[in-house]
Amino acid sequence: MTSPAPHVQDTELAAEDGADLLRRVRALDLEAKVRLLTGGDLWSLPAEPALGLRSVVMSDGPQGVRGTGEEADPTGLLAAAPSALAATWDRDLAEHVGALFAAEARRKGVHVLLAPLANLQRTPVAGRHFEYWSEDPQLTAVMATGVVRGLQGANVAACLKHFVANESETDRTRYRSKIDERTLREVYLAPFEQVIAEARPWSIMSAYSGLDDGVESAPAAEHHRLLRSILKGEWGFDGPVISDWASARTTVETALGGLDVVMPGPDGPWGDLLVQAVREGRVPEALVDDKVVRVLRLARRVGQLAGGAAPDEGAAVTARPSSNSYALLRQVAAQSVVVLRDEAKLLPLPNVRSIALIGPNAVRPYLQGGGSAYVPTARTVGYEEGLRAALPADVTLSVHRGGDARMLPPFIDGAYAEDPHGDGLGIRADFLDKDGTRIGTVLRPTGDWGGFEAFPADTHRVTLRTRLVLTEPGLHRLEFGCAGRHRFAVDGILVSYEDAERGVDMVLDSSHSRPRTHGVDITVEEGQAPLQVRVTADLTVVDAAGYGRFISAHLRHRRPGPSAADEIAEAVRAAESADVAVVIVGTNEEVESEGWDRTGLQLPGHQDELVRAVVAANPRTVVVVNAGAPVLLPWAEQVPTLLWGWLPGQEAGHALADVLTGRTEPAGRLPWTLPARAEDVPAPHARPTNGVVAYQEGLYIGYRAWDRAGLRPAYPFGHGLGWSTWSYESLVVHQAPVSGELSGPATGAGDGLNLTVEVVNTGSRPAREVVQVYLEPPADGELDRPVRTLAGFAVVKAGPGERTTADVHIRQRALQIWDPQASQWRTPPGRYRLLTGRSSRDLRRITEITVT
Repeated sequence: MTSPAPHVQDTELAAEDGADLLRRVRALDLEAKVRLLTGGDLWSLPAEPALGLRSVVMSDGPQGVRGTGEEADPTGLLAAAPSALAATWDRDLAEHVGALFAAEARRKGVHVLLAPLANLQRTPVAGRHFEYWSEDPQLTAVMATGVVRGLQGANVAACLKHFVANESETDRTRYRSKIDERTLREVYLAPFEQVIAEARPWSIMSAYSGLDDGVESAPAAEHHRLLRSILKGEWGFDGPVISDWASARTTVETALGGLDVVMPGPDGPWGDLLVQAVREGRVPEALVDDKVVRVLRLARRVGQLAGGAAPDEGAAVTARPSSNSYALLRQVAAQSVVVLRDEAKLLPLPNVRSIALIGPNAVRPYLQGGGSAYVPTARTVGYEEGLRAALPADVTLSVHRGGDARMLPPFIDGAYAEDPHGDGLGIRADFLDKDGTRIGTVLRPTGDWGGFEAFPADTHRVTLRTRLVLTEPGLHRLEFGCAGRHRFAVDGILVSYEDAERGVDMVLDSSHSRPRTHGVDITVEEGQAPLQVRVTADLTVVDAAGYGRFISAHLRHRRPGPSAADEIAEAVRAAESADVAVVIVGTNEEVESEGWDRTGLQLPGHQDELVRAVVAANPRTVVVVNAGAPVLLPWAEQVPTLLWGWLPGQEAGHALADVLTGRTEPAGRLPWTLPARAEDVPAPHARPTNGVVAYQEGLYIGYRAWDRAGLRPAYPFGHGLGWSTWSYESLVVHQAPVSGELSGPATGAGDGLNLTVEVVNTGSRPAREVVQVYLEPPADGELDRPVRTLAGFAVVKAGPGERTTADVHIRQRALQIWDPQASQWRTPPGRYRLLTGRSSRDLRRITEITVT
């Protein structure tokens, strides 16, 4: 559709130092202005000496600071995934994590962190579910606000993303989210609006997907109503809107629609094309000026504009992370653990002499989700390492995989691969120019060639060659995967062939990191001499524009070994002879990642069978789920003690040891609903139909849908037992809104309601409680509304038998609905109920207020 005519208000430019910045901008010629609106490279905005503007550098988050790849030490701190931090329900803790990220950013020369995400967990199969906070807008907003405040308190900009309705990955650059206006306002825009109001993030990122709100249908990067009318106009956002990488495809439409910065660069749809559009009168130069002012305002805030605030002058930026940094990551990972069930009262573990540590994720933990959230880390503490460090020396710890949960074979081990030229062990790569002349060679010890770009600039093709020496009798599986044009052969026989060249599209759809594989089976007979197999691959270099030039290929080899049944039997024998069995199951890099959505909620491999067998062998079994997003646990009610351990980051082993030994309370609460059956899930898939993802469920996302349908999940939103019990003694409303007429127990004035909830720790240990308050609308209301919604919450701590009070603020917006006809918020009259308790289904106290 045609975008409305542009309108730039002088009042918008006058905010803060806008007038001064505007004077600076108008001193530049048009070409210089436009140059500042496209990235200078993959990660940074260009400098402009005439303005005193230094380059502004960005980096991916949100589990840490990925960096730009240009650092001498590219590794960094790896925090627990956002869904894990959300399980703490603790904004102060989120703020501490944001401050930690800020220190990491400064250490890496980064000024803008592309985080946090304020999208919602609309469906549990969403590929980036682990990166999102919650299925609830209020919890999402509170936790994201904490991270933004932590970052920007140290002069590192947050870039709130992905604006808006980018809740799934399938065809993410092509689909449009179709959402009615009321649902858009009350659910999907709500967390963005609250974070912008309460934390004022200094930049925001538009989504890959598009939006059809019934008024305008357009890609998010050029959606005039979304970016200019709502974000910049109604909400008063004064920072730049940055495109998701390579999502800006048009010139005039994105410029008029409200986009301010095209990333990455230096190429893109603006540059000379935008200059021409301004010269021809299709884009007002005043609109370009406004975009540059927003960029300069960002630069000033992060200390990259002469005359602005110096970046975090009072903070000590260390060359390496401190022990306090590790301690914080350990605390978050341990505190986020959710006790789903503890019928056997095994926590903390009693005095034991032997522990059997079992499961594919016990051997190979999944610490972080795939995609742009990935952070290379110099230190990781696995579960075995953490438990061995925490347990007394006389406790026996045995480790057993219990079957492989991964479908793909491991990468070829260089110890089994020989250079065909006789130069040693490994895989030989020859770099060829367009004429086929060899211009370089490297020998690598592994079959992982994902995103490899360490070749001469003139390289056009790369040939990989190796000779595998297969010695073990049995079935060997060789697999090859490549993104882009290639030929792959085994012993001269063509196995895989692709003639089409691809570019930046494979980065956007993540097919470069998950290429389709092709393989062959080779059997080595008992007593047969070692078998030599020639493996060759010819790969054309992928030119992905601002993402650079690379090859991406996987050479994999699965050697003969015990079957899953054999490994499970071994694990059962170990469990039978141990005092306690600790089973760690979960997902892996094949399952949870940016770029693709899951096809189901089952645990991969034979993990369900493993759990059932171990629990039958030892009634003193603790099961830990190492996953960021929901999976089905059909055996949950048979497990004595069940913990949700998330994607815990680099301190995984220490954190779990702290929980099992009683050092740290596993005080997490579920930020989403865990389904018992796949057929009960309200949004079971994320596939677009004819290019559209229709949000047909409307307001009914997550627990709201479960409540409306009257279905019982495995564990409800907000559930978590911790290691104590709590009594809810009273719920009192102290304050009423300024606007709206309330009667009943509510008195006073203020923005919303203030509640006090008195609780008592009735257990035997000091503990932490998340006091949750839900709002139920009038039963006779004229509008369809959810049964109840989370309205507010607070975290309290108390010793055994101690009484404490939680102060919970309920925003006026919690009572309101969006009126599409009037284009405004209003509070429907009637009798509202406020309920407080331990989860959305465990509600202990109720009070009422009346809006007349």
